[in-house]
Amino acid sequence: MKFTLSWLREHLDTSASTAAVVDAMTMAGLEVEHVDDPAGALAAFTVARIVEAAPHPNADRLRVCQVDTGEGRREIVCGAPNARAGLLTAFAPLGTLIPGSGITLEPRAVRGVVSHGMLCSAAELKLSGESDGVLELPDDAAVGAPVAAVLGLEPVIDFEVTPNRPDWLGVMGVARDLAAAGLGRFRPEPVEPVPGRFPNPVTIRLAAPELCPVFAGRVIRGVRNGPSPDWLQQRLTAVGLRPINALVDVTNLISLDRARPLHVYDLAKLAGRTVVARAGHAHEHLIALDGKTYALSPDMCVIADGEDGGEPDGARPIGLGGVMGGASTGCDETTTDVFVESAWFDPIATAQTGRTLGIASDAQYRFARGVDPESVLPGLELATRLILELCGGEPSEVTVAGSPPAPPPAIPFDPAAVRRLAGLALPPERIAAVLEALGFVVDAGAGPWRVQPPSWRRDVEGPADLVEEVARIAGYGALPAEPLPALPHRPEGVLSPRQARIRTARRALAAAGYAEAVTWSFMRTDWAALFGGGGPDLQLANPIAADLASMRPSILPNLVDAARRNAARGFPDVALFEIGPVFAGAEPDDQRTAIAALLSPQAARHWSGPGEDPLFRLKGDLLDLLETLGGPVGSLQTAQGQAGGAFHPGRSAAVQLGPKVTVARFGELHPRVLKSMDAPEGLLAFELTLDALPEPKRRAGKARGALALSAFQPLSRDFAFLLPRVRPAGELVRAISSADRQLIAEVRVFDVYEGPGVPEGERSVAVEVVIQPREKTLAEPEIEAVSDRIKAAAAKLGARLRA
Repeated sequence: MKFTLSWLREHLDTSASTAAVVDAMTMAGLEVEHVDDPAGALAAFTVARIVEAAPHPNADRLRVCQVDTGEGRREIVCGAPNARAGLLTAFAPLGTLIPGSGITLEPRAVRGVVSHGMLCSAAELKLSGESDGVLELPDDAAVGAPVAAVLGLEPVIDFEVTPNRPDWLGVMGVARDLAAAGLGRFRPEPVEPVPGRFPNPVTIRLAAPELCPVFAGRVIRGVRNGPSPDWLQQRLTAVGLRPINALVDVTNLISLDRARPLHVYDLAKLAGRTVVARAGHAHEHLIALDGKTYALSPDMCVIADGEDGGEPDGARPIGLGGVMGGASTGCDETTTDVFVESAWFDPIATAQTGRTLGIASDAQYRFARGVDPESVLPGLELATRLILELCGGEPSEVTVAGSPPAPPPAIPFDPAAVRRLAGLALPPERIAAVLEALGFVVDAGAGPWRVQPPSWRRDVEGPADLVEEVARIAGYGALPAEPLPALPHRPEGVLSPRQARIRTARRALAAAGYAEAVTWSFMRTDWAALFGGGGPDLQLANPIAADLASMRPSILPNLVDAARRNAARGFPDVALFEIGPVFAGAEPDDQRTAIAALLSPQAARHWSGPGEDPLFRLKGDLLDLLETLGGPVGSLQTAQGQAGGAFHPGRSAAVQLGPKVTVARFGELHPRVLKSMDAPEGLLAFELTLDALPEPKRRAGKARGALALSAFQPLSRDFAFLLPRVRPAGELVRAISSADRQLIAEVRVFDVYEGPGVPEGERSVAVEVVIQPREKTLAEPEIEAVSDRIKAAAAKLGARLRA
């Protein structure tokens, strides 16, 4: 929205400068985007008189002009056809930057004659798109005066209008708010009705009152359409509109001045004398004023005409209500009788019509935001007065069909809410004055006030909106600055235990050589199904991409995809991890935090061989992570083959805390899953559910306990047990460790054998047990007692000493 300072002063009695107006607008909530000052750009250009214009001695189309600039005469070479003696025009001295061409003037010879300046056209001053010669100024212009002052150029203020303030789309609405802010006195300028001299020959019908609740119009006959006067053309040009003719310019002026769009039809081009506001018909088209053809639909408001006594819906579309008129009834220089329309169209339907058809006209922009319903008749009367003043003619009586929407309801309001919600200590008189200056009607009787919003402020719906209006006008700078209350120091730190664990896990995995990945919480539905998800309750209603349509049940598919992309680019050996949410269902409690890691064991060939099995490296990384996070590693159990369908059944396991709580799962991913994802074979992964891991017991302090070292030499004993093959060696280690927790310091497996000499279905597991005396050196009977307890603990698992 743009306006000039002189335009604003027609509605606001003020002597404030442009800078003061901009500051007041900003404080009142109007976001000023730009101030264009053409006078500043033309400061170097002055009025000059051509004293003599002689032909150039070396060029037929050039003239050598003697020019009076007010500071002496200059000889200037000019090629304009209208350069003549006595002409007042715009003069640019040497060193001036010409806005239209971007050239800085320098003294140079033109066909042998040096030009000491330049006589400028309107296009070179960027006052018009094109021109046939130098600018011709009025005969009463003073030589030496600034060109900008003679042309009446002034700054143009451009500001952004928020969707809830359609009244700001008119200069009068801006003036009202600035007057309430104390910048001047508001001039309401009520419009007096123009009496009609004959009955309106046009019948108006509303066939779709839900799209157009009220429609008013009148005929003006005997008009003389032509160019609008200079003041009107200059006003429209200043804000970026191209003058067309007097009738069209009048409607554009009222739209910008009062936020009231109007439309004028050529009465002679109407088919009959009936105008209908109806819904569009299927397979119906309209050739609009922009020359384009638009397909109409039943959700659009269409203005149609028809013969008297014809179809009630009108036979022919002649315009889109609230959006654009049709080319078939447009006004031109031959127009003598016009029908002036002033209506109110539903904002939602108008906005949807503009979006569907791709039309963003000034009328559609205003109607979509909600034009004042009570401006239907005042807008029509103002247009009548201007048309009669500029074009002459004789008006008919006004015809009104329908009625405008009901005004917004009154709001109960306690003025103390201003202090309670905004912190402003204002007397009730000041609060009432602010609201009344904005157009609200305040009934400050006994009990709560009743405040009636004006018809142009349908965005005000409750007491909080009224408080915002008072605070906006009283000035946001007057809001008290009070420091926030001091919060007590939290000795336990600012991170929750879960957040601290996530940070610890991130550092531990990075230190172990894994690179962190950050992927989407969405994935392909078929990939989600491979990992136990992909159900309809986890499908996104509006995914950002077709391959991101399902919430992820696991982080692993995204890490597998990352490994696949790395392998395709020549980097097959990757180690990745990610910490983030996974989703087992659509309920809030179904979201868990998972820590996932993926290992692609694609090591380079080396003479020393493949080295350690990467599966055991992965298991070691998982157990180290669990221990770092304070998990009960000694109480965890490994259930082989229980990791789920996404893992290889023979090379995977679940880490459980009891038979029902699965803390993590690890192992080699199933070849079928990797093939479905077009990923390399042999990928290893683990996924830990952080929410399933119990929090460690809090210690009394942060200091570590005292180091307890024994003064006695440790001793070790080796045992070889025959263990059923279905029993993992880890269970044997845990059983031996628990046989005597005071003396047994460490249990290590150093040999596993299957073959001749070992019964079928069993294997030989050799372990080294380190015994650490605490109080005295152990005698042989005491060592034998520990050995007996070790054999008894192993026997509970079905293990026996190998003969």
